[in-house]
Amino acid sequence: MKSAIAVAFAAAALASTGALAQSYPQKTVRVVVPYAPGGNTDFTARVIAAKLTDVFGQQIVVENRPGGGTNIGSELVAKAPADGYTLLMGGASNAINMSFYPKMPYDTLRDFAPVILCVKGANVLSVHPSLPAKNLQELIALAKARPGQLNYASSGLGSSNMMAGELLKLMAGVNIVHVPYKGNSPALTDTIGGQVEMIFSGVPALLPHIKSGRLRAIAIGSLKRFPALPDVPTIDASGLKGYEATTWFGLMAPAKTPREIVARLNTEFGKILVSTEVHDRFMNEGIEPIGGTPGQFGAFIRDEIDKYAKVVKATNLRAQ
Repeated sequence: MKSAIAVAFAAAALASTGALAQSYPQKTVRVVVPYAPGGNTDFTARVIAAKLTDVFGQQIVVENRPGGGTNIGSELVAKAPADGYTLLMGGASNAINMSFYPKMPYDTLRDFAPVILCVKGANVLSVHPSLPAKNLQELIALAKARPGQLNYASSGLGSSNMMAGELLKLMAGVNIVHVPYKGNSPALTDTIGGQVEMIFSGVPALLPHIKSGRLRAIAIGSLKRFPALPDVPTIDASGLKGYEATTWFGLMAPAKTPREIVARLNTEFGKILVSTEVHDRFMNEGIEPIGGTPGQFGAFIRDEIDKYAKVVKATNLRAQ
């Protein structure tokens, strides 16, 4: 009798969770982007949200909540009701901030349920043409010959391109001075102008300047070459084995969001990412659709947190 009752309860629970997934969503879903409008995170969220609105028959609204190194928007989602109606388009900063900020208003691993890794973007190491180095080994040799004399620009303290530079310094054993800017545009402007010798930045921002010859691409931070820059080797293949520093954006939900809703979101986002239209649009923008399971995304986030914690500890670079 007891086993029959248990089976009945299990069947009822399975039916109710299945119904929950199928009936979701029943109202507007908010996807919070912790950056200002116009960047790659915002672009990624809006492209997918437009497609998801058609699939769900409910409005998927992208809401920009910039500030605090992405902590303002991220905290909003971490503390939102875990019902699937407030989501975060998170990114590398959610991993970096765990060690970069001495005090955090949320814990990326504890307070979020990973849904799906949407896209990755490659950080490209580029230099001003006046620098004699033509490849990574020449650049490392030059930096070792001139310790503390070369510099690189980033979009700011704690940014993914700053961490790309610091990881390079750590793995290559070189002393290159970090010059933080308030955004990628002024960092890029000064690198093109020769005020700084090198920069890490994404493919979309650098591509026109590499093609025009105003910057020279040295190597790319992804583990494989990128179609938009087929002749640029990876840093990993250029002598720093295991080097990987990419920007990435992925969907995250409050930690206690029902697994059925997480699974439904993962399935629908995954279908959108592999559709020809969205895949080609992202690739043309210099970002690669990824996908995968929530578990794979969670493991990826843990690896990113561990990687950047080592960089922060080794360089002693922390927010004040």
